[in-house]
Amino acid sequence: MLKIKIIISLLLIVVMASAFIYNEPPHKLTYLKLFIPRGWPKPTTDIFATNPLTEEGFVLGRKLFYDGRLSKDGNFPCSGCHQQFAAFSTYGHDFSHGFNNNLTKRNAPGLFNLAWQKEMHWDGGVNHLEVQPLAPLTNLNEMAETLPNVLQKLKKDTAYVSLFKAAFKDGVINSQHMLKALAQFTGSIQSYNSRYDKVKRGEDNFTISEKLGYKIFLDKCNTCHKEPLFTDNSFRNNGLIVNSKLPDSGRMSITGNLTDLYKFKVPSLRNCSITIPYMHDGRMFSLSKVIDHYRKGIDTTQATLDTLLKKRLIISEQERIDLLSFLYTLRDEDLLKDTRFAPPNYIQPAAKQEH
Repeated sequence: MLKIKIIISLLLIVVMASAFIYNEPPHKLTYLKLFIPRGWPKPTTDIFATNPLTEEGFVLGRKLFYDGRLSKDGNFPCSGCHQQFAAFSTYGHDFSHGFNNNLTKRNAPGLFNLAWQKEMHWDGGVNHLEVQPLAPLTNLNEMAETLPNVLQKLKKDTAYVSLFKAAFKDGVINSQHMLKALAQFTGSIQSYNSRYDKVKRGEDNFTISEKLGYKIFLDKCNTCHKEPLFTDNSFRNNGLIVNSKLPDSGRMSITGNLTDLYKFKVPSLRNCSITIPYMHDGRMFSLSKVIDHYRKGIDTTQATLDTLLKKRLIISEQERIDLLSFLYTLRDEDLLKDTRFAPPNYIQPAAKQEH
């Protein structure tokens, strides 16, 4: 009887030890929170409501963002059109280069503060950050790839196998997880620490010219480029002369409504000194020319022209100089140099957590 008890006890120990050895440890995630700067409005929608922001998802999304294998020939990662040193826009190019020497049809906007955007792209054709990458990824002028092909490449990479396992409980490499990870990275890119922001927080002061320019901005520009985001996220026709070689109906191409003809999303003026060139087609290569457009270049004959621009803007030469001085205070050096958003080979391992 004693022998039987001993044998049973030994069996129980073996079973328990086996369970301890072979059971996978619980899937642990490092949860992060989107930082909302003091005085800023809360985002109208929670972009991470069904896609909780985590350190592991952020790291995976960052690797995907910089990986050329998301494009057909391996040469065009997301970062190819969205460069960190240019506030994640394409510096100095009206249109970006894509697969097979193609060019995009619109200028690449800067990627930051996306949590405050309900619609994306110049025409607002995408209404959720998680599906935004599908357009450039599958567009023949851009990355020219398919989701099945991309996933096949990722599954062959042991590094991605580990990263997907870390970011998602089931570890499956699929399009849903890939898009969620990309959204976690791009949705975390924020710009809120320019000299303007430091002045507003009482940490710095404007020069006389910058202060005068700020007053001009509040009087002439703040309605559409509403601070602190420096955009009201609306769609407006700002009176650009139509490019006959590359006609673009703007918002109307999405809504089908004639009242939306030539309306484009109002871009943020944050980092505008380095998101050169300007407008949806990148036709202007200096901020001075942008200001001059509003002074004397608006086509006032267009039926859908924004009512605020019917009489153009009255800005003197000195006011133009002062306004430019202010606009340069919107450059966020922290964003441009933050190693969290740099290519994986040059960054610290941990994503920035809640302030």
